[in-house]
Amino acid sequence: MSQTNDPALHRKGLLITAIGGLALSFDIPLIRSAHGEVWSVLATRSIATFLTALAAWAVIRFALGKRVTLIPGPVGVLAGILYGVVSLTYMLAVFNTTTANVVFILAFTSMFAAILSWIFLGERPSNATFATMAAMVAGVALIVQDGLASGNIFGDAMAACTAFLLASAITLSRKSGRDMGFVPLITAIFPGIAALILLPDTGFQVASPGFILFNGLIMIPLAFWCLATGPRYLSAPEVGMFYLLETVLAPIWVWIAFAETPTTQTLIGGSILILALLAHSFWQMRSKARAARESNAAAEFPFTG
Repeated sequence: MSQTNDPALHRKGLLITAIGGLALSFDIPLIRSAHGEVWSVLATRSIATFLTALAAWAVIRFALGKRVTLIPGPVGVLAGILYGVVSLTYMLAVFNTTTANVVFILAFTSMFAAILSWIFLGERPSNATFATMAAMVAGVALIVQDGLASGNIFGDAMAACTAFLLASAITLSRKSGRDMGFVPLITAIFPGIAALILLPDTGFQVASPGFILFNGLIMIPLAFWCLATGPRYLSAPEVGMFYLLETVLAPIWVWIAFAETPTTQTLIGGSILILALLAHSFWQMRSKARAARESNAAAEFPFTG
C-alpha cells in the first residue's frame, strides 16, 4: 500500500501540513512588525533559519544518534534551488504589493501543483479536488476583490513566480519520495547571502529585529519543515492547499496586530476557504479509509465474487 493510500499516514500528513500552514500564516505579520528594509529583513530571516536548521540537525545527529540527510542527492539540490529562489521572490512580493495581493496570488499554488502533478506525475486531480480549488479561488476573490487594482505589477509578478516555484518544489518532492524536511531550511543560506550582498550602503535597517529573528529562528523552520515533509504522505495539490491557510489567517493576524478590520467580504471569503479545505480533507480521509478497507477485504478473500 502506498503512503497516500494508508489512512493513518494520510491523517499524519494532514496534521503535519496543517501545522506548517498555520506557522506560515504568521510570516507576513512578523515581517511587517519588524519595520525593516527588504534586504535586511531577508538576510536576517534567512540566516536565522539556516542556523536553526544546523542546530536541529546537530541535535538529531549527535545527541540522538540518528542519521539525517540534509540534502538528498541531486533532486534535493534542485528542490533547494527552487526553495531558495522562492524566498527571494516572496520577500520582493511582500515589499512591492499589498498583503491581500500576495496571499491571493499565492492561492494559485494548489492549482499550479495540481497541473504540474497531472503533467509530470500522471496524478489527475479528482473532481472533488477541482471543485475544492474552484471554491477556494472564489473565496480568495471575495477577500481581495477591492484590492487588486491597487497592487504593484512587479510585486504581483513576484507573487506569481513564488506560487509557481513553490508548486514546482512540492511536485518535485512528491515525485522523489525523499525526506525533504531540511532542504528549504539549509538552502535558506543562499538567499541570505544574496541579501547581504544587496544590503544598502547604510547597512542593516530593521527597527524591531526581535520579530524577524523569532520568525527566522522558530516560525519559518517549523513551517518549511512541515510543508516540505507533507508530500511524503499527501498529494502535491493537497499540500498546496494548506498554503492557503496563510491566505485565510494572515489578514486576521494583521487585523489583531495592526487594527486593520477585515471587511464582510473578507470574512465570507475566509469562511468559504476554511469550509472548502475542511470538507476536502474529510472527504479525502473517508476515501482513503474506504479504499484501505476494500483493499484489506480483497486481500483476505481474494476469490470472493
